[in-house]
Amino acid sequence: MQDVITTMREMIQDFHNPFLNQMFDQITHGKMLRSSMVLSIAPHNQMTIKLCAIIELIQLASLLHDDVIDESAIRRGKPSLNVQFGNKNAIMLGDALYAKAFFHLTSFPQEIAQSLSGAVCKLSNGEIYDVFLSQGFNASKEQYFLMIEEKTASLIASSAECAAILAGLESEGYLHYGKCLGIAFQIIDDILDITQSQEVLGKPSMQDFKEGKTTLPYLLLYENLPSLEAKEKLQNLCGKELSLDEKQWILDSMDQYQCIKQSQHLAQEIAKDSLSKLTSSYNPKLKEIINSMIQRSF
Repeated sequence: MQDVITTMREMIQDFHNPFLNQMFDQITHGKMLRSSMVLSIAPHNQMTIKLCAIIELIQLASLLHDDVIDESAIRRGKPSLNVQFGNKNAIMLGDALYAKAFFHLTSFPQEIAQSLSGAVCKLSNGEIYDVFLSQGFNASKEQYFLMIEEKTASLIASSAECAAILAGLESEGYLHYGKCLGIAFQIIDDILDITQSQEVLGKPSMQDFKEGKTTLPYLLLYENLPSLEAKEKLQNLCGKELSLDEKQWILDSMDQYQCIKQSQHLAQEIAKDSLSKLTSSYNPKLKEIINSMIQRSF
């Protein structure tokens, strides 16, 4: 992973911009799930490391834009870049990282370049879905799954597909693996936003609901609430700062109707299906990635 981070730094140093480097130095790189997956599929060589660096630049760019859109003050336990340097600089750094990633992507075969650039189109489309769905209480699971498939799963799926192409493997099964991993990953993220503390998450709990996002546990709760009055109460709480009593009502209601357990079960089923289209010769680390992602606490 250090080779990937070093390559990312080398790529952005081409800008010869001390202010850009100063901002980039404040970014925490997190789990680097996509690179872990790529390195479990393709051989470790210069092209694979370069592919990982491109993917991580794209991921960072999307997170920078996401924090501005969501007005997030914290990212991985630290002040977000938009808080440190302002929204304009965060947006422009995101644009610069996208631009540099696409510049280096041109050195790859067309099939890989088209896959990753197509994934960024889907990612952007999913972000727009997310913004519009957050403007009011969304009760549609269909729209939720469409949004997370585009916003989160598309880049993970493309990363797996591109790694398989580099390795000379049948890419369709790996595309499916990445798509399932991405959807399950997002469901677990949405669960943890509810169940974990700010100290563990590095951001306030139930932040998604405060931002107007009705993730899977809330959708299941809405389906299970027995009365119109209770459903309206949940709708009215969406998009606002919740009191301790309001948070507790949501948690108690989710526990009563097993919304968290149902969400976890669905994530596990999707994760299990991720391996269904791979041949028996796939790297066992791919199964380890699935298991660690499902069992994580942050």
